[in-house]
Amino acid sequence: MKPFTFETTPKIICASGASQQLGEVARSLGMRHALLVSDAHIIQAGLLEPALAALAQEGIASTVYGEVQADPPEAVVLAAVEQAQQAGIDGVIGFGGGSSLDTAKLVALLARSPQALPDIYGVGLAQGTRWPLVQVPTTAGTGSEVTPIAIVTTPSQEKKGVVSPQLYPDVAVLDSLLTLGLPPAVTAMTGVDAMVHAIEAFTSRHKKNIVSDTLAVQALQLLYNNLPLVLANGHNSEARQAMLLGSLLAGMAFANAPVGAVHALAYPLGGHYHLPHGLSNSLVLLPVLRFNLPAAEKAYAQLGRAIVPASAPLDDAQAAQAFITAMAERVATMPYAQNLQAAGVKKDDLPMLAQDAMQVQRLLVNNPRDVDYDDALALYNEAYA
Repeated sequence: MKPFTFETTPKIICASGASQQLGEVARSLGMRHALLVSDAHIIQAGLLEPALAALAQEGIASTVYGEVQADPPEAVVLAAVEQAQQAGIDGVIGFGGGSSLDTAKLVALLARSPQALPDIYGVGLAQGTRWPLVQVPTTAGTGSEVTPIAIVTTPSQEKKGVVSPQLYPDVAVLDSLLTLGLPPAVTAMTGVDAMVHAIEAFTSRHKKNIVSDTLAVQALQLLYNNLPLVLANGHNSEARQAMLLGSLLAGMAFANAPVGAVHALAYPLGGHYHLPHGLSNSLVLLPVLRFNLPAAEKAYAQLGRAIVPASAPLDDAQAAQAFITAMAERVATMPYAQNLQAAGVKKDDLPMLAQDAMQVQRLLVNNPRDVDYDDALALYNEAYA
């Protein structure tokens, strides 16, 4: 067995209604004044109110930063940091989708250990300690509540990541009641995003290990089987809780066995066209799966056997193809654009997107098969229509 190191969020609370424990959780971490990082939609939906009440019940003051945007720009992160410092907070609670959770990580770090955000893009460059951090996801997609990664949009519209052990939260709280009102398209995009995390962790060229593999397979099974259920009935709390758990397990997996070409090709779509991250991943997923097949057949076969019922044993080639077919059929039923053209991407922009994708080498190096510019352009063309 190859040596490996595995890290994750130290405490996970997984239960319907778990967000009602936020006051106790915050108090256990020594918080006296918490900054809740969220977005306008969460606030308008009233989802923050029970959390604020739970904090108040434990005598914990709270300040709300509710201006998070999708693919958070640097300016949003810095504004949240400034509000945290002015309010004198001593703890941070991320409450929302991946953008809110990523912003919360950086606020917890930068409000306590000031440093220039552009200086810490990359792996292991962040300095200092952070404030106590609790993450409460309201979508089942990013797994940000158990990853040491925060993605930010730069002024040049690049998506850059801060990757550092300091960004692992102290506690993740999974509460299906917070996800019951998610629209079908958001449910679908985030669910496919989480499946991509599991798939790419399982096939990662670097740091793949027995723990990440086990988590990735369990995550994919939960997500693949429960996504149709929550799309058919958005108020299926049990299936929603299973989706949250699947997303978290996939996040634990890819935090330790990093993602590859699907994400590398998705980032330019988010940066230039502001497509939701889950949609961007979905649009390039099948072309990348087919491209990777020669190098990833054995891994795809294992995933195929995990999610595709078979009346007779399949050899690796059959099981790998069954996996790709199953994923293609699942994605085809999702209620959103099925190709780049339908998503509003201009064909003339594909060379620019391919150039940008080649800049995401921190992810491309993890892909099971090497990807050069011509490959990236061909993959975008395949995904176009």
